[in-house]
Parts: sequence; C-alpha cells; structure tokens
Amino acid sequence: MQPRNMSMSGVVDLAAVKAAGEAKAKAEQARADAARQAAQGGGAGPSAGALPPSALVIDVDEAGFERDVIQLSAEVPVVLDFWAEWCEPCKQLSPLLERLTIEANGRLVLAKVDVDANQMLMQQFGIQGIPAVFAVVAGQALPLFQGAAPEQQIRETLAQLVQVAEERFGIIGVEVDPDAEGAPAADAAAEPPAGPHDALLEAAVVALDAGDLAGAVQAYKNVLSEDPRNSEASLGLAQAELLVRVRDMDPQAVRAAAAADPRDPAAQIAAADLDLVGGHVEDAFGRLVDTVRVTFGEDRDAVRVRLLELFEVIGADDPRVSAARTALARVLF
Repeated sequence: MQPRNMSMSGVVDLAAVKAAGEAKAKAEQARADAARQAAQGGGAGPSAGALPPSALVIDVDEAGFERDVIQLSAEVPVVLDFWAEWCEPCKQLSPLLERLTIEANGRLVLAKVDVDANQMLMQQFGIQGIPAVFAVVAGQALPLFQGAAPEQQIRETLAQLVQVAEERFGIIGVEVDPDAEGAPAADAAAEPPAGPHDALLEAAVVALDAGDLAGAVQAYKNVLSEDPRNSEASLGLAQAELLVRVRDMDPQAVRAAAAADPRDPAAQIAAADLDLVGGHVEDAFGRLVDTVRVTFGEDRDAVRVRLLELFEVIGADDPRVSAARTALARVLF
C-alpha cells in the first residue's frame, strides 16, 4: 500500500494526468476564484459554500479526471471505486463505500469509475480485476484493496487514509451542509433494531467461563449474523478467537521463532497474539507495525489484517490503539 507511480504495465503515472504540485496550485486557485465570485454575487458553485451530502459521491470519466479527482484531491482524499455493471461483487461493495463516504461527513469523496467506459484509466491504474479501490491524496495514488472486504476492514482503511491526509498533507476535507438538497433523511443511517440478543450474548459468556471457546465463537457469530453492528459481540468474538489461536501454542517455541526471523510474518503474528494475551499490548502492536514495515504483498497484508483484529480486542477508544493506528498509517503510506 505504498504510494506508487502508475504506468501501462501496472504502475500508475499520475504525472500522465497531472503532477501533485500543479494539482494543488490549481485547486487553491479554484477556491480563490470561487470565493471572489461569491463575494461579488456571481454565483455559488460547490466550492463557494458547503456541499450537499449527495456531492460526496460522484461519477468520473477520463475527460474529467484531472478536474474531478486530481485537483479535488488537494482539498479532500478521493477514493476511486473501479466497477462495472456486470460485476456482482461491485454491487455489494459500491453501496458500502457510498454509505461510509456519507458517514465520513466531508472527510472523503468517492469517485466511481465505470471500467467499461474508461479503459484507459483502468490500464493506467494497472487494474487486473474488479472491484478495485484506490485513493488519490494531493495528487498521489494509493492502492487500498482489491475485491470484496469486510466492512470493519474497509472502515479501518478509510480511517487511516483520512489520518494520513490530515497529518502529512494538512488536508481536512470539505464542509458538508446536511440540510442541503440531496441530504439523506435524518433516520437513514439509524442503527437497526437491536433485537433479542441478550440470551445469545449470555450463552457466549457462559461458554467462555466453561472453556468452550468454539461455542463462544459460534454464539458471538450468531449475534453478528443478525446484528452486524453489535459492538459487544464484535469485541467478544475478537477476544474468543484470540484465545482459540493461542490455546495450543508453545510460548517458548513461538518466541524463539519470532526472535530468529523478524521478517517471518507467521512467527511475528503468533508472537503478537501471545504478547496481547499476556497483557503486553504495546509490544504486540509495535511488533506487528515493525513487521508491516519490512514485509510486502500478501505477507504485509496478512500482518496488517491481524493488527486490525487485535485493535478490535482492545477497543477503538483505547489510546494505545490510536497510537498504533497512527504508526501503522505512517508505515503503510
């Protein structure tokens, strides 16, 4: 997930569309022009005021890519969703990306690219299969993920993207007017009814107390199948699955393997699980961040995913998770 320059061989050359510096200069000039026009009563385009939520999800093509993506990326991170009408996984992913973009409230913009109508963009970004998701920040292309992904993983990825945009580039997004035309109804993002899950949650706790880890895992999964946003079940599942992973480990052998090869993702993942179970939270997080730094491709992705799973065990509000999330973002981007 390192920033890449693209070419026709799969490495994107955003200079072929526009350099980051030029994009930022043009975006700043556009903002200045819009402000001047507004002061003179000459109209109010999107940059002259707050955007309606509907403006956060746009369709882009090759002709408007520089204006709609490159220039805009100097103001707000732009997530690129490469899709096609015939792509079934796209029909699952695209609505999720749209919802998460609206929830981000101006800290992201989603640009949808129909690959059938924009073959050149598909080639420039080296797209081998769809759905594929990239981001552009201050004119720099960042590959995010390809194919379907769990909602929580996508949330984590987008949160890291926003954090990098704010910390490294000073990009804080655009203002959104929830009362503007196109705003979703007030209850559109309301939580689904909780449902009668108390008995299942209690069954999971009883199973944990009895040492029936498989039973606890299944009980939590049963809750999440009906109520995917149930935070208690998500936390319980993450903890139960961690206990399952470490149950049959030989701690001495695991730590010896990790010490022998700092680049071995499997060894470092296993050691991090032991660290967390032993209460060494910072050690577990730091170990995996360091491993992400020295690995690539599928190995790096496996370590990153495990780190996100360990974040779930501790909880998003814990300051140690916030610190590790920042460290991970710096390594990834």
